Amino acid sequence: MLQRLLLLCCALVVLAGCAVTTVSGPQSGANTPQVSSGPGTSQEIARSFVQVVRTVEPVAERECRARTSEVNCDFKIVVDDRPDQPANAFQTLDRSGRPIIAFTLQLIADARNTDELAFVLGHEAAHHIAGHIGRQQQNAAAGAVIAGSLAVLLGGSTEAVEVAQRRGAQVGARTYSKDFELEADALGTVITARAGYDPVRGAQFFTRIPDPGDRFLGTHPPNAQRIETVRRVAAGL
Repeated sequence: MLQRLLLLCCALVVLAGCAVTTVSGPQSGANTPQVSSGPGTSQEIARSFVQVVRTVEPVAERECRARTSEVNCDFKIVVDDRPDQPANAFQTLDRSGRPIIAFTLQLIADARNTDELAFVLGHEAAHHIAGHIGRQQQNAAAGAVIAGSLAVLLGGSTEAVEVAQRRGAQVGARTYSKDFELEADALGTVITARAGYDPVRGAQFFTRIPDPGDRFLGTHPPNAQRIETVRRVAAGL
């Protein structure tokens, strides 16, 4: 199933002239196409994904350019072709600073409708627009400095100071991670809606993933809080 989906995505991308590549390592509502590994065929799933990218990517780029001049707004969408990867999507940067948004095959196959795919794309684009990678790196560096300095003041050995710095960096990186996720949910809602999809319907995938709860130094907020954020922002639109 996943291998066929990958081949179809690649073929449709070529035909559509869409900026989607593979890497190793519409309107919403009653007529929204269903995207599922159950009743949907590989061809239907692949076409839906490519259509979502073609529709949402330019909207995300417009929002990016309207909100900041400090980052590269030329998004590149890639499909992680490793069949053993779980359903996931993430945002990163290449060596030139170009934003990369990656979808695993399993996430594409597991999405129940195009609204979910659109919301995930909008959410990941929002991480870049808000500069979350750079802010997280700054928080990690600050945590390392503070923890290392405390270890020095307490007379720790070189090894103890290094351990403190590593742990401080981990804590620092997680300090505002929940806030970052909620920020991305909010801006992702705007992008999804302006692309013509239903962000509230799209955020329903939160009901199917494990709830992280409200753990201290957890990386993600409770699912209910994320869904409420999407509903609140969507209502404001």
